[in-house]
Amino acid sequence: MQTILGANGQIATELARSLRYHHTDELRLVSRNPRKVNEDDTLMTADLMDARQTIEAVKGSQTVYFTAGLPPDSRLWEERFPVMLKNALQACRMAGASFAYFDNTYMYPQNNQIQTEETRFAPVGRKGRVRAVMASMVLEEMARGDIPVLIARAPEFYGPGKTQSFTNALIIDRLKAGKKPLVPVRDDTRRTLIWTPDASRALATLGNTPDAFGQTWHLPCCDDRPTYKTFVTMASRVFGRTPSYSVIGKWPLILAGIFSKQVREIRELLPRYEQDNLFDSTKFKCRFPEFSVTTYEEGLELIGREQKDR
Repeated sequence: MQTILGANGQIATELARSLRYHHTDELRLVSRNPRKVNEDDTLMTADLMDARQTIEAVKGSQTVYFTAGLPPDSRLWEERFPVMLKNALQACRMAGASFAYFDNTYMYPQNNQIQTEETRFAPVGRKGRVRAVMASMVLEEMARGDIPVLIARAPEFYGPGKTQSFTNALIIDRLKAGKKPLVPVRDDTRRTLIWTPDASRALATLGNTPDAFGQTWHLPCCDDRPTYKTFVTMASRVFGRTPSYSVIGKWPLILAGIFSKQVREIRELLPRYEQDNLFDSTKFKCRFPEFSVTTYEEGLELIGREQKDR
């Protein structure tokens, strides 16, 4: 039995597809309102804030994937995320289950240095500090060695379906709606984005590779690293639009935060858009050379095809 804690999100949904297709006939999806991805999925309702419910959700599992998400609210992150993770780790210890933690890069320095699995934590803002605390909890569990543990880390997403990210919301979703794309802060810095189905497929691969545990992994990304100017041009071509966009400067976004809680919650991420974002996934690609990484052109073409099919 393999179990996904925090089902329903885009990563968890793609993970469920990949696990069922490639790795297991027994898959349990756990969330407060779980929905089937595959016809024979087992569903379990649980609140990960409740230790007892989490223990029941994990019981009988061989491998557990933590993909739980929360709205971008710093207070919620501080109050809930560490508790949810603590409960999940405790449940895995009791079940003797392997633990695969899906992580992001919020705890990394927001500069233009190449990010590897050895990059030190230097979080900016409350959400960054929460993710640093959580990653440290998982690393401590890994060092204890009571259960097999791995960290699978991804940069910003772009992808099909209901993928949630700056890039999807400001560029792809606006193109779908016939609106002009918006670029955050600058259009000339290089971005590393991960195609969400690749992230989920790679997470499934790691979770079913025994020697992957006991390590941190950067999930595989295309190394082309386009600027937003290039990305918008590619996306506009897919949607049959003339390339045109507006850059939203840092200070207008900061000022907008005075009136919008949603904007305030993302302001701490703005420095990463002022400079190149160079996320390196060489380690994964060397270990899994057969893994096919989706190029930006391929990903955008797939999104365009999905839109036409609807």
